[in-house]
Amino acid sequence: MILTNEIQEFSDTEPFIFIKYSSASQILKALKSTKNNKVYLYHKNIDKLWKTFLKQFPVIEAAGGLVERTDNKLLFIFRNDKWDLPKGGVEKNELIIEAAKREVTEETGVADLIVQNQLSETYHIFKKGKRFRLKKTYWFRMSTNYMGQLKPQIEEGISKTEWISKLGIEDFLDDTFENIRIIIFDVLNRNSSGDK
Repeated sequence: MILTNEIQEFSDTEPFIFIKYSSASQILKALKSTKNNKVYLYHKNIDKLWKTFLKQFPVIEAAGGLVERTDNKLLFIFRNDKWDLPKGGVEKNELIIEAAKREVTEETGVADLIVQNQLSETYHIFKKGKRFRLKKTYWFRMSTNYMGQLKPQIEEGISKTEWISKLGIEDFLDDTFENIRIIIFDVLNRNSSGDK
């Protein structure tokens, strides 16, 4: 679901729906539709739309990392038939940055993580039981010199963990989630412009 305050022409090749927001029930109705891969929800006041949107869902906090090894490879996990970045829930009274490091290590076996900086936050909606929830994920850019064996956390549905070269990563990212592409391209674009 994409919230927007701009009416524009879309060149999207996937089926989508564009809704002018007028009531909270539209949000849930759009989410329940299985005909569309994307939903654009429009309101001229984006702040009002965002606040109303947040009120519709319990928010679950998570944290994760985009980990780069010293040989310029990025760490990925394979879960739910998609390549993803390691992440997971923040425990009660846990610092978000510590949750991110813990989750990366638990899901992949990678140790010796150094947090470089915080990246953007992402949101995604998922259904638990009969209720939709909103997961807010705090992302951190991390580095490591870890060359040991990777250990995918099978009990979390992770079937593979791999280091992927940044060269040709665009093709690899065709098989991942939009939010993950945003995080990765943000970091790669910063690298190419000299920003860290």
